[in-house]
Amino acid sequence: MLKFQQKEKILKKYFGILRKCSLFSEIEDRHLIAMLSCLGAKRVSFDKKYTIFAQGNSAKYIGILLSGSAQIVRHDYYGNRSIVSGVMPGELFGESFACAGMEVLPVSIVANEPCEVLLIDSGHVLHTCTNGCEFHRRMIYNLMRDLAAKNIMFHQKLDITAKRTTREKLLAYLAYMEQQTGKNEFEIPFDRQELADYLEVDRSGLSAEIGKLRREGVLDCRKNHFTLL
Repeated sequence: MLKFQQKEKILKKYFGILRKCSLFSEIEDRHLIAMLSCLGAKRVSFDKKYTIFAQGNSAKYIGILLSGSAQIVRHDYYGNRSIVSGVMPGELFGESFACAGMEVLPVSIVANEPCEVLLIDSGHVLHTCTNGCEFHRRMIYNLMRDLAAKNIMFHQKLDITAKRTTREKLLAYLAYMEQQTGKNEFEIPFDRQELADYLEVDRSGLSAEIGKLRREGVLDCRKNHFTLL
């Protein structure tokens, strides 16, 4: 467990990030230090490409990304990688599996760049502490809302990857990004290989399809910057 002084230091440095985290929604600022102490939170740093949570390990911790970025990935029996989603600062990860009481993780969380993570034992979140902290009930409600939102996001990805062709998957994903950003011009959080892994298609086939769509005047793109025409 982090010492009280360390928690104050974390709160000062990452206060803006923690306020964005869905777990702490509508919880008063004065309770944040007490909450970190109650939850036994610990801050850990990870290098780029380091596996924060490994597929097959126990699903015990809930993570909050404080800096950098990460990806939730799944590897099948043959070693093929599928990107489930990205993780940005202020977002939770691992909560669905920890709350479900799964003995092992079906996915891995990998640092996409050097990052810092706040780790919380899920047992401290799900069970009311002996101190009877007034914010604990609100935190559990926040967690349930987060799980519901993640469930919707998961079904949206299933809708995209269920399309029959690479072209249909790509256009469905770009339409989703247009809806999310409210603009026909946007940046996606993936490079070409990562986009192929997210859509669960072959990279060369994806690149060929992007080229066709550009020639047809359906879209324009430069690296991860896309415009729907």
